Amino acid sequence: MSITVLLVDDEENVRVFLSEFLRSQGYSVLAVETLADARRALAQGEGDVVLLDIQLPDGYGLRLLDELAEQPQRPPVIVITGYYDNVETAVEAMQRGAQDFLTKPISLERLMSALRRAEEMVRMRRELRLLRQAQQAQDMNFVLGRSPAMQQVLEQARRAAEASVSVLITGETGTGKEVLARYIHRVGPRADKPFIPINCAAIPETMLEAELFGYEAGAFTGATKRKPGLFEMADRGVLFLDEIASMPMSLQAKLLRLLEERKVRRIGGTRWIPVDVQIIAASNRDLPTLIREGQFRDDLYYRLKVVDLHLPPLRERREDIPELVGFFIAQLAPRMGRPVHDITPRALEALMQYDWPGNVRELRNVIERALLFSDGTQIDLEHLPADLVRAYHAEGQGERV
Repeated sequence: MSITVLLVDDEENVRVFLSEFLRSQGYSVLAVETLADARRALAQGEGDVVLLDIQLPDGYGLRLLDELAEQPQRPPVIVITGYYDNVETAVEAMQRGAQDFLTKPISLERLMSALRRAEEMVRMRRELRLLRQAQQAQDMNFVLGRSPAMQQVLEQARRAAEASVSVLITGETGTGKEVLARYIHRVGPRADKPFIPINCAAIPETMLEAELFGYEAGAFTGATKRKPGLFEMADRGVLFLDEIASMPMSLQAKLLRLLEERKVRRIGGTRWIPVDVQIIAASNRDLPTLIREGQFRDDLYYRLKVVDLHLPPLRERREDIPELVGFFIAQLAPRMGRPVHDITPRALEALMQYDWPGNVRELRNVIERALLFSDGTQIDLEHLPADLVRAYHAEGQGERV
């Protein structure tokens, strides 16, 4: 397992000596001399274990422990100091969350012992995270379906995830475009980095650019302080642009430039900021038609659809309905405190023959409603919406049980 040690110490000779020693022991090392540098490195996800000096040029090192305490996956911190007899400081460091406390000159044997304990903690956290990600990916697999059509989509999605390329997801409303985007994030190498969704149609045109690209203080009225945009926040992760067809043409041009140059400039700023973001865009509208009508850029369309995934409507993959129903019951019933664990054959048949204009989202809502009205252990016809039941009877299925 590759471990990166973030070494924070203002003494150059200490940094050089410890860096060389740790690299000889198989660790990757990032050495910095200030709290500010340490914060930047940690914000970028660098540093599985932190070796932290107490007296630093820009502040008291233990303050970093307080900041890390707010993070659910904070790295183990080993505090190092040149003050040999400061027992109070050692106690303070441990109370603030330090895993170990070492004094200078550092015993390499004690250092390695502390690092091995920290490495074990990192290993356990990684294994737990991978298990959670695998479970979430499996759950998403259930939600998306296991019909041949969906299995083909999921296979293409996995390949897109591995390559971190731009993806365009199309399909009717409610087919699960964001679920598929999150699946791509979960099964790819960016799984432990941010997934940031934004609905381009839900934000006014005047605000969308500021949300995406950020702005500097004073860039416009009301911009009292600097604000990073979503592209920066999603750095090394995934940005999901839902309803991309609603993006104004002026922003489409800026998005195209970002995709080509991999850098962003805040509104009112002069500095270009490198970003590493996988873009996943989605649309329920026909983009080629919008291109012909002059409402969408053809160059952006082809840049986005490195991988083009189309989610078929639920009416075209009815074989997924039984498994989806079972999944939603298992997921929602405990959450709602309902004893339901099954569905009657006639109720399932009614769901199977319905056309589902709202697709998977509508099916989930129907199951949630049925659970609300069911007091037994099964969902039956009487628990389904009236229009769905009428459609079932209209098909001549009313006598079936």
